[in-house]
Amino acid sequence: MNKIFTVLATFAIGILSAQNGAPANPYYNGFNWTLTGMSLKDALATKITTTHTNELTYTPGVWNAIKAVDLDPTNTANVLLVYGWESGSDADVTNDRTRDKNANSGTNGDWNREHIYAQSLGTPDLGQIGPGADAHMLRACDVQRNASRGNRLYATGSGTASYTIGANNWYPGDEWKGDIARILMYMYLRYGSQCLPTAVVVGSPVASDSNMIDLLLQWNADDPVTQNEDNRNTYMNNTSNTYAQGNRNPFIDNPYLATRIWGGPVAQNRWPNIFLANDHFDTTDVGIFPNPSNNHAVYVQTNTSIDRIAVYNLNGQEVMHFEHPSFANEQLQIENIPSGFYFFKLESGLESVTQKVIIN
Repeated sequence: MNKIFTVLATFAIGILSAQNGAPANPYYNGFNWTLTGMSLKDALATKITTTHTNELTYTPGVWNAIKAVDLDPTNTANVLLVYGWESGSDADVTNDRTRDKNANSGTNGDWNREHIYAQSLGTPDLGQIGPGADAHMLRACDVQRNASRGNRLYATGSGTASYTIGANNWYPGDEWKGDIARILMYMYLRYGSQCLPTAVVVGSPVASDSNMIDLLLQWNADDPVTQNEDNRNTYMNNTSNTYAQGNRNPFIDNPYLATRIWGGPVAQNRWPNIFLANDHFDTTDVGIFPNPSNNHAVYVQTNTSIDRIAVYNLNGQEVMHFEHPSFANEQLQIENIPSGFYFFKLESGLESVTQKVIIN
């Protein structure tokens, strides 16, 4: 007979607290989160366009914005330099990860403004107003490393930033590839055909949208959001800040929005109380029984390694959760569940599955 491992449930009271960028942020009030695919893409495009109320000047507006949004969280006298990976361990200053925030110019050894969406690759050229001066897209970068990237297309690679595919293209580095993907997805939604991913990234178009490249979806899934990205979004949204635009990058708020729109690899879901399920976890790997239950207890059975189990009520509130639960003979018993209708979400790595459960 299988031995059953028993967990006594402790229920949380109140509404699930908001994560960084979660829809509790007033910016998303009234947004329809039931949308998927191109309908969600179009709705988000409208949102970030209509809330972009402050157009920055390229000089000095963008310089000052970068000094505010790219501050190193560990040393606010410095800015983080995109594509960089070390500071001080060797004599090569071009690979520095941080630099004095006031050391900005076009001189070697300083930092300047890197167009993540290369200016000349826009259709038409991005210029120095509108898309060319969008601070969500422009990042602090070592002057020489910026020149090394030039207008090379982004392409697959590994490790630190470098030329790739015969030096014709550019890999941004393991630390930065998620940032790059989320910026380029933002630019596509905000500026449409002027900033198509196909013009700036080497890869295959996705089936649902011939303008989107699969590599961006992979990078978005592989490299989760950083504190720096959250800090940028928070500053840029708040129009009380002198160099804020008023809008946000929704793919920083929740990378899983890209999965909801284009499919592909399952990205980090920062709003589990909103998006309870996806289609990438095989439901045949999970059994929850009896369902309905008449004794306020259920067994969870799976042969998949589970990182987390969360239980939500019909209002999307998380009422219990178990981190790295221990299964005995692939079974787990959860007891003392009040009567009601619930969603049980099981997470394994970046994938999850959700099942409806009734407790009589």
